[in-house]
Amino acid sequence: MLRFETIASEIQLPALLLDVQAFDDNCREIARKANGKQIRIASKSIRSVPVLKRIFQSNPIFQGLMCYSPNEAIFLEEKGFDDILLGYPCWDREALLQIASLNHKGKKIICMVDSLEHIDHLARIALEADGKFYLCIDVDMSTKFASLHFGVRRSPLKNEKEVLQLARKIKDSSRLQLLGIMGYEAQIAGVGDTVPAQKIKNSLIAYLKRKSIAEIERRRMEIVQVLHSEGLELELVNGGGTGSLHTTSKENVVTEVTVGSGFYAPLLFDYYRSFRFKPALYFALPVVRKPAPNIYTCLGGGYIASGPPGEDKNPQPVYPPGGRLLPFEGAGEVQTPVLFEKETLEMGGVIIFRPAKAGEICERFKEIVCVADQQVMDHYLTYRGEGACFL
Repeated sequence: MLRFETIASEIQLPALLLDVQAFDDNCREIARKANGKQIRIASKSIRSVPVLKRIFQSNPIFQGLMCYSPNEAIFLEEKGFDDILLGYPCWDREALLQIASLNHKGKKIICMVDSLEHIDHLARIALEADGKFYLCIDVDMSTKFASLHFGVRRSPLKNEKEVLQLARKIKDSSRLQLLGIMGYEAQIAGVGDTVPAQKIKNSLIAYLKRKSIAEIERRRMEIVQVLHSEGLELELVNGGGTGSLHTTSKENVVTEVTVGSGFYAPLLFDYYRSFRFKPALYFALPVVRKPAPNIYTCLGGGYIASGPPGEDKNPQPVYPPGGRLLPFEGAGEVQTPVLFEKETLEMGGVIIFRPAKAGEICERFKEIVCVADQQVMDHYLTYRGEGACFL
């Protein structure tokens, strides 16, 4: 892990830090686990153009981006990226007009659909822009166990008949072209199964994961086979995430797996049985007050991750070792007290934290300070540092 003493005087605090050696190791390990499949990078988990470029330069297996916003896709196209898949449907008319026009000029920004309404909306905009849309159909990959819904609420499309209905609708339009399908198995990719203090729940989740994997593979294969029988050749069959890279990449019909959080390896990715990447992203806060013995209060720090509220969404102090948040204060927007039983810190000292999730914290910093061999080697702008914010 980073030691901060040698670089503390060189940067302004608070600061977002990237352990470049750990990050590069993660890039290599992710490429190794891909079983030869192409890896599409989830920009939501990165949110920095120089970091995205570093990943692409590390291995040719990294091809294409998955964005979370149409305006983000336009921004990244302007930065020289292409083959951009929008991971979520969008309704933003102005942004879609631009995308239709860019596609007509030879760019490749792929929109996500999961309903007839999405297709009709895009067909109207393509006609208005005198442009075109490349489309990807999002398929639900959650699994049902009696009354238990295991997965996330995304696409309403559950089976090959429902997907085929949309595919035929797309095929009938001269302005729309179907390129592929996506199915995100969030119950495998995004749910930890070694979370501290929940042994019984961990065992249940691990069991449900094992049961889900075979069903997901079967369902995805059936959908691809039905589309092929309709004469629809798919350029991409996208699946997975960091947490399911090792299983999704083994499916024969899958052409690419999306990975994002694994590059930074935030806290929530410590809690998986099947893999472990190296923590690479940290933030450093200055100690600005001492309200009681062994309690040191930092400026800022309230970078709470999205998702169901819980202790696991808090950042965690990791250096100096032995620090912990106070249960009735946690990490606050303007101040964060940290308790140390033994450590003695000076005013102006530094406490290093790990964020619970990856890209979200980049919204709070203008740059990422890149550190290698205990020295600052570069400063990478985040989206925020480039004046961009995508909602």
